This record gives sequence, structure tokens and C-alpha cells, in this order.
Amino acid sequence: MSRFRYLGAFLACLLIAQTAGGPAPRFDRWRIVGPGGGGTMIRPAVSPHDPNVVIEGCDMTGMYVTLDGARSWRNFNLRAVLTGVAYDPQNADVIYVSNNAVWKSTDRARSWSLIFPNPAKHTVEHMRGDHASQVYTTEDPAYQGVRGIDAIAVDPRNPQSISLAVGGRQGRGLLQSTDGGKSWRRAGELDRDDVLFLLRVDKISSQVLVGTSSGLRTAAGMIQPRTSGPEYLSMAAGGAGNGLVVYATREATWKESRLTGAILVSKDKGKTWEDRSAAIAPLVKATGGDPPRFESVTVCDSRPEVAYLGFRGLRLDDGPLYNGVLKTTDQGQSWAVVRKESDRPAGNSRLTWVEYRAASDWKKQKREDYSVWFDAPVNLAVAPGNPDVCYGTDLFRTYRTTDGGKNWETVNSVPVKGQESWTTRGLDVTTCYGVHFDPFDKSRLYISYTDIGLFRSEDRGKSWIGSTEGIPREWRNTTYWIELDPKVKGLIWGAFGANHDLPRPKMWRQTDPAQYKGGIATSKDGGASWEVTDRGINQSDITHILLDPASPVGSRTLYACGFGDGVFKSTDNGRSWTLKRQGLAGRQPFAWRLARTRDGILYLVVARRSDKGEIGNDHDGTLYRSTDGAEHWERVALPQGTNGPNGLAIDSRDNRRLYLAAWGRATPEGDQGGGIFISNDGGKSWRQVLGDDQHIYDVTVDPRNPDLLYACGFQHSAYRSADRGETWSRIKGYNFKWGHRVIPDANDPAMIYITTFGGSVWHGPALGDPEAPEDIKTVVRKER
Repeated sequence: MSRFRYLGAFLACLLIAQTAGGPAPRFDRWRIVGPGGGGTMIRPAVSPHDPNVVIEGCDMTGMYVTLDGARSWRNFNLRAVLTGVAYDPQNADVIYVSNNAVWKSTDRARSWSLIFPNPAKHTVEHMRGDHASQVYTTEDPAYQGVRGIDAIAVDPRNPQSISLAVGGRQGRGLLQSTDGGKSWRRAGELDRDDVLFLLRVDKISSQVLVGTSSGLRTAAGMIQPRTSGPEYLSMAAGGAGNGLVVYATREATWKESRLTGAILVSKDKGKTWEDRSAAIAPLVKATGGDPPRFESVTVCDSRPEVAYLGFRGLRLDDGPLYNGVLKTTDQGQSWAVVRKESDRPAGNSRLTWVEYRAASDWKKQKREDYSVWFDAPVNLAVAPGNPDVCYGTDLFRTYRTTDGGKNWETVNSVPVKGQESWTTRGLDVTTCYGVHFDPFDKSRLYISYTDIGLFRSEDRGKSWIGSTEGIPREWRNTTYWIELDPKVKGLIWGAFGANHDLPRPKMWRQTDPAQYKGGIATSKDGGASWEVTDRGINQSDITHILLDPASPVGSRTLYACGFGDGVFKSTDNGRSWTLKRQGLAGRQPFAWRLARTRDGILYLVVARRSDKGEIGNDHDGTLYRSTDGAEHWERVALPQGTNGPNGLAIDSRDNRRLYLAAWGRATPEGDQGGGIFISNDGGKSWRQVLGDDQHIYDVTVDPRNPDLLYACGFQHSAYRSADRGETWSRIKGYNFKWGHRVIPDANDPAMIYITTFGGSVWHGPALGDPEAPEDIKTVVRKER
């Protein structure tokens, strides 16, 4: 595509974004699709130069920038979770962000360069562990022992002076640079157990202030001794010099029916604190019981008398407890409720599908046991130069006010058709497993999501409708997969579970699979409604479902993976199921994915039960084969040194040619045993064809052309092979850190979908975009 064609497309997208709202224009041929929102959003930071410029992150490595006051957002990825944002005080185009490194943009977040650790100091990037966490080894002396950057701040008087709060093997401390990040020195120490809330450079004195769970410090040492009472829950500051005002919160207590110790204000850099908790007494309907919590606070830098305070569990009337936001305009001497939610959304807010879903869940279930709810703010951020502009984030949304809290708007989604269908504004924080196509209607697509369940589109992905009507509340969290009958219009079988993010170890470490809830449901109207059809299963997190296309219509044979149980089989169109686990080893086999050859041989991927690096024990993952319809299973040997199978694909022309996606296991030399492997003899022997990427989630054979294969994983890349998997090339333009699987577009052979672990679904050219710019400009050597 010529540069002029790119420019035309960019301007067209920009016009759409400005008039209707939606994803911000990308600088390539990819787009991200879905309803928007759906996951935890964190650390919004408003530019001091322009309140329309905001950067925020999520807990799934994604970062987002808006240049138009949240009408649209663009995703960018720096391979680890955002921990801090700092704007150059003199140049609006220069922005810094931190995660486990420090990044600098000189073009208003369009591209980023690594500045710490110094990439010229033999810096090498490694991807290690279950989440392929980015780790650096380097000869940069200042980075030795550093494992993460907690926060970053730039001196308002001198943009070359940058401060960092860091953590690592040498404990936690402060680093300072006076040359724009070229070199660093240790400037102070922090308590290893402290939680950091505030890193700030005073615009008058250039003094570095650090607010933590134990008090307020300076780079020179402690101002306030470590508290002997409750630790701080949040802290923020505005103003400068003698006009500095610091707000902090702690655990509240009731004392003679009055709230005490919860909301504190200091005007002397933490030497003394004034308890302003009593100021909310006029708002509180009743006292006693568990006191409310105040977990987030933000202060306007130019107007420090103005602060916004997030609350959880505040009783404002005779109804349920509320979560929401308080505001003060007089340094906490009085407070007003500017946003409140309980069993219904805020009355002064423009809503999205998130609020409608939460209200519907509450109304139907009458209990706090549902997939989406009205959460308290995780973070708040007020514009430094405009006290009327404030952003809030929580487990599902980002919302904003531009009039001082009188009105709010949730800014992750745009309505397309009333309250029914939605599209993203570019704020996507959702994990998904599959994109599914209706064989009778090219306009109808489905996305199987974690946390927000199944969504469908009736307009080829332009907008999305929640499609879990009839699914039990315990199962509504995750739709792992659906299978559509190619011969019966509207007939779908779905795999549902209450536990998200399987097969990631964090899930089975937290909960015994024997306690998992989930099952199978059937829809006869294209997903508009569902009926539970899981007789014989008795609660199991179902992670995959597979249809035998040779079975008779009306009496279909289906197979389903019960994570921790084995394989369930139905021969009566999914109405009843029988557990088939003869030959499967272990008390709780982590049955994860199924694959079928054209002549009916089944393969089962059993996920491993360890992420500690050991191999050769009962915790190994396994591959099984059945030649008699799941009645008996036999073990298939894995490649030498591999115990983390995650996906299997089969050549449609040759049943003995298998493609294995595997997860590396941790070793002192780096992760090993992962990548892509090929077998030409039905699994008797294997050879590795891709080893540089040790965290491959799945391999896909293009159904139109079995010479074409795709793969994706957790190392910010997707791959394509045009020679039956013998060689692989990166699909340019896609760069989300955690990918799941590539799914060829059934309606356009030139396009593919990529599902992700936290970034919704990407849609773009199957060949990639050769002109796509990278988010990261710095070339850093990768571990081999």
C-alpha cells in the first residue's frame, strides 16, 4: 500500500473517531474488535499540557493513549504492565512510562525507545516463566539487581532530572538521573515491605517526595517515622512548596458513632496530619458494622484544595452499600458525593454494556455472585491544570467527568444500536479463546471471552451483543469455546466455566479443580438464548468442545474437555454426557484441548500441573490418542525435554503429520522445551521447527490450504508458515504481548483474527503489514 493510501485511510478513520467515537486510528492495517472494556484498567495519567491527552494501562500488559479526551483510544504494548507515567514539563510530545524498564516517546506516544536499562550496555531481553515475563540482563551498572520500576517522576524545573522508585534484589530505593536518563545514581532507600503511592518532584524546591504505606519520605530520608498504627491505603499531593497539600487514607474505625482515622490531610509534608474523616458525617446514613474503605485519591496539582476520593461500602441511605467517588473543594473540610453505585449504575453517568450487564445480573441473581458488578475505583486521576476533568478506573471500566463530577461517562465502548450492540473505543482488556463463524450467515460472528462470556456480532464484527442469556450465573464468567452445527441453522453447543484464564497455573493453584463449576449448554437460536444440557457432567470447567462431523444430524456425537476430570462424550446431540477417561493418568487430568483427524482419531492435550521447571513426574503435561471414539486413551510421547503441550493441529491431507504447540519450562539457562514441533509419524518422533519463541499457545492449519499454518504465543508475536510448518516468519503489525491463537477469517482468505490474553481480538492481513511501524523503536538483542 502506498504512503498516500495509508494517509487516506488514516484520515478517514480519524474522521470517524472524531464524529462517532471508536478505536483511535492505528498506524497499520490492523484493528482491534470487540465490545470494549471488560477488564482491570489502571493508573490513568492526564497530561499537564492538554487534558485531552491521557495514558493508562491494564493488568494484561496493554497500554492505551487517547489524544481526544477519551473519544477514542489506541493500544500500544511495551511487554510488561504499566507502573508509571511522567510528562515532560516543557515539551508536550515527550512522555515517559515505566514497567520493568523506562521508556521515552518523543512523538506523543506514537513510538517508544528504551532508555533504562541502557540498551547499548549489552542489554539482552529474556522471556521467562509461565507468563513469558520480560526480564533484562545488562551491563548497565545502575540496573544491576533491579527487577521493576514502581514509579517515575520528572523535575518540573529541569526535564533532564528524572527520579525512579525501583525494586529488586538489592531492596527498594530511589534512582536519579540528571542527564535525561543516560546515567543513574542511587539516591535513597525504601522499606522493602512498603506499597508505593506517590513519587513527586516539587516544582519549587525540586525536592523528591515519596509516599508509601508507611508515610511520606524524601530522597534524603524519612520525614515521618514508620507508623505504629494502620498503614496508609492511598496517598496523593498537589501544589508546591509551602502550598503543598497531601491527602492520604487509612483503614477507618467507628468511634462513638463517628468515622475516624480514614481521611487525612497534611500541609507540612507529612510531619502532621489532620483527620478529615468527620467531614463525611453529613453523608452517612448509619454507623456501625464494617466501616467504609477509601482506596484511591487524586489531587489537582494547580488547585490542591480540590481532590477526588474513591470509596467502597459507604452507607448513604437505607438501601445497599455504595461504591463511588467523593469530591472536596476545600482541602477536605467538606465532601460531596459526585458518583455512587450499588445495585444500579450511577444516575449521573452515560452508560455502556458493562453497566447494563451488571444491573441485569444484580436484578436476576439478587446476590453478589455474578460476572460483572459495580466496582469501587481502583485508581483516580484529575487533570493537573483543570480540576473539573477526572478519570476513574476499576475492574471493568474507565469513566470520566469533564464538569467536576456533575456528570460522568464510561469511555470504553460506543453504542451502535441502543443498549443492545456495542463496539470498542480502543480500551480492550479482555481475554478470548476463539472467533467462531456462523456457517449459514456470513454477517454473524462470535467471540468466546473470559470474564465477560460470549459475544456475538450480526454485522461482521462492527458491533457486539452479549450472548449468555440462560447460562447459569456460576458459569457466566467464561465461554471457553463454542461449536456450531454446519448442517442445522442456529444450533450451537457451548463450553462454559466459572474459573477464568485456564490453563494458567494461577487458577489451579488457587482452587482445587474438584471445586470448579461449569458445564455445557445448547442454543437453538444462534446464541440468543441457551439451555443447560449437561446431564452426566455434574459441574466441570469445560474448556473445549468438539463435534464429530461424520455423526448423524440430530444425534450428533460430541466430545468435551472437563478440566480436572477428563473427556466427556455425548451421542445424543449433547443432551447427556458420559465421562471417558480410561487410560488417562492421574487423579485430576487437566483435559484442555481436543483434535480430530479426518478418519476419526482423537488427540487430547492434557495441560501440565507445574510451572516450576521440573520434568519427568506426575505433574507433566501429556498428549493422548484414542482410536475408538474416546473409549480408551493411549499416551503419545512428547518431544524430548518437553512437558508443556498446549495445542495440537493436524494436517488435513496427512493424518500422521502433527503440529504441536508447547510451553517452555523454566531452567537456569532460560525456558526450554517450548515452541513448535512437527511429527510425520503420528507422534512417534518429533523435531523442533520454531524454538526462539518458547511460549507457543496454539498452531492453526488454514482450512482452505493445509500448506498454510499460523501460530501465536506470549512473546508479542504471531507467525505464518507457507511450507507446512518447516519455516516461520513473524506477522508484522501484531504485537500484543500475550497472544492465544490465530484463526483464519472464514469470510476473507486474505485476513486473519488473533485472539489474545487481555487484548481482545485483532483483525488484520494474513501476510502481515510490511509497512507497519513498531511500538518499540529500540533494537535489543533477544535471548536465543
